Amino acid sequence: MEEQGIRLNKYLSEAGVCSRREADRLISQGRVTVDGGTASMGQKVLPGQQVCVDGKAVGGKERPVLLLVNKPSGVVCTTAAFKGEKNIVDLVNYPIRVYPVGRLDKESEGLILMTNQGELVNKILRRGNAHSKEYLVKVNKPVTSEFLQAMAKGVPILDTVTAPCRIEKTGPQEFRIILVQGLNRQIRRMCEYFDYRVRGLRRIRVMNFTVDGIPVGSYREAAPEEYEALQELLKNSSGKPWKELNKNKNR
Repeated sequence: MEEQGIRLNKYLSEAGVCSRREADRLISQGRVTVDGGTASMGQKVLPGQQVCVDGKAVGGKERPVLLLVNKPSGVVCTTAAFKGEKNIVDLVNYPIRVYPVGRLDKESEGLILMTNQGELVNKILRRGNAHSKEYLVKVNKPVTSEFLQAMAKGVPILDTVTAPCRIEKTGPQEFRIILVQGLNRQIRRMCEYFDYRVRGLRRIRVMNFTVDGIPVGSYREAAPEEYEALQELLKNSSGKPWKELNKNKNR
């Protein structure tokens, strides 16, 4: 589906329902609905919206889906099944196949996006696009200004140095941190470098999406206006790997 939506008559045609001309006739007769509301001529359909004709959902290829999930601790962010563990797919149990956008550690909780759109995943996750994610972190000892300053500048982990980040103290042993990377167990490794241990980690935001209002273990679909805002943020993002985009530099 086009990023800014697709005209409803084209959507019905591509879904195999009827021709565009016939679709216009159905729309004018009030027989088509979008998210439960009677459709209008020239209306556009955004990803995640449900189209029905005479009360029946339009068939064809699966509609694009974007979910906001509030992951509890103890759930693994993978589509694979492991004995004795519950994965994020089992938790959501969504009728359309969706998969997580990145990961949260098993011990961590908070917001994770799930979708069936591969290109969307790439644009959000590619490190060169530098899209922000925000976390609340509890540690095992008092947070000092020296610790905050060192974390903000970058920390040597995993044979690299983390990108500069925004960080602020929110309690005696708590802080808020905004990252534009997604290294493996990044926050935990950064803290361990300074002899801190994470006692609680919760992601509260991914780009323009927040976990506000979503109970732990539950999810909701992204609203059309949220999806539009996301597409605006992604308009200059590439889905290509960082190494491919930068292979011609420094030659």
